[in-house]
Amino acid sequence: MPLVTAFLAGILFGSGLILSGMTNPAKVLAFLDLAGRWDPSLAFVMVGAILVAAIGFRLAGRRGRSLSGGKLHLPGTMGIDRRLMLGSLTFGVGWGLVGYCPGPAIATLAVGGRPTLMFVGAMIAGMTVFEVIERLACMRAARLHPPAHAGE
Repeated sequence: MPLVTAFLAGILFGSGLILSGMTNPAKVLAFLDLAGRWDPSLAFVMVGAILVAAIGFRLAGRRGRSLSGGKLHLPGTMGIDRRLMLGSLTFGVGWGLVGYCPGPAIATLAVGGRPTLMFVGAMIAGMTVFEVIERLACMRAARLHPPAHAGE
């Protein structure tokens, strides 16, 4: 059942991205072009998404479990740190250069052609590099600070 729920949620999400125009890089770039021919229509999409997410997070927090009964995985930290700033900056630059972010790019794979494939390939490569760096950092931290019982 969780797979069916995830599939249906993905279909709903992808359909919303397509209907709202978020899968059209030209529309996204026009939204980001504040100094040129700015198209504010995606601002309404974002505000609507924020409202729906805020209500969903509030209800989920009260329930303490997902609708399917599984454990909730809510963000643990609320602070703004260097990693968050660098990640946001990288995301924003990528979005501004090509007009895609991960969700719409994946939704566009079915019809997007070569530019979409190139973007998703680069996105997967970037995620892989990040994962490798994170694992190396964890291994280094474990060597520098072994558990207290490791030497016994």
